[in-house]
Amino acid sequence: MSQFKDKTLLVTGATGHFGRLAVAELLERGATGIVAGTRDPSQLDDLAARGVEVRRLDFDDAASMSAGFAGVDRALIISTVAHNRTAQQTAAVAAAKAAGVQHLVYTSAPNARPNASVGGIADHYWTEHAIAASGLDFTLLRNHIYADMTIVAAASALASGQLFDATNGGGRNYVTREDTARTAAGALLGATGKEIHDVTGPAPVTQEQLAALLTKLTGKPVARIGLSGEQLLGGLEAAGVPSFMAALLVAFDLDAAAGHHAITTDAVERYSGRKPQALADFLTANRAALAV
Repeated sequence: MSQFKDKTLLVTGATGHFGRLAVAELLERGATGIVAGTRDPSQLDDLAARGVEVRRLDFDDAASMSAGFAGVDRALIISTVAHNRTAQQTAAVAAAKAAGVQHLVYTSAPNARPNASVGGIADHYWTEHAIAASGLDFTLLRNHIYADMTIVAAASALASGQLFDATNGGGRNYVTREDTARTAAGALLGATGKEIHDVTGPAPVTQEQLAALLTKLTGKPVARIGLSGEQLLGGLEAAGVPSFMAALLVAFDLDAAAGHHAITTDAVERYSGRKPQALADFLTANRAALAV
């Protein structure tokens, strides 16, 4: 499904891990008019050498956005990590519309909603709202938690023998960053209309199952310890996790407890043409990263 491969396709945040993966997928699938947007074009000389047009594109700079979106048919807006990302991303949507972009693909999060208590998840809601209100066609990709995050969590779990969570036994459908980037590229190449998709792995995994998997792969016993949201928040902050990030991690756990992460869809296969990688296979392939 690459009916738009000869259109001008923009990927924002192209210097990031996700952005580079998306551009690589577009190249592999034969896209001919790829534009890579970045705050620092000097970091993308390698892509320029492969025929990708590199443009300076800074969501905090209106002039750069006007130039960055000019002549673009379809754009992938990769969510930022800035403290003001709602303002950044809604400005980018407005700039895209003003430039005549016809279709927006956006990397969102599961169960996006405006509640103040859910931290950065609310930023995704307001960006989705701006995209829907723009009148443009869109594909909102609600990416579930990256499988990569289990490697981050594994370090302390393997060191202490305890994996703490507030999911109340709920599963989450981990998806690899590579699968989500391929999905986003595929949507840029072929999606039409106005659609919202959860982007997931092949099956939900509970934290009990994750603890057992870590034990199996490393030979080190890991026990899952269930906590309340308040207990988990206190523990994360006591461990030095910044309050904003701690609140976001707890919000993700509470959403899992409510069943919002135990969703399975065919979005990865639909847009990438490949089945999503299972968490067990991902961790097995990255076993060396689990060494502590």
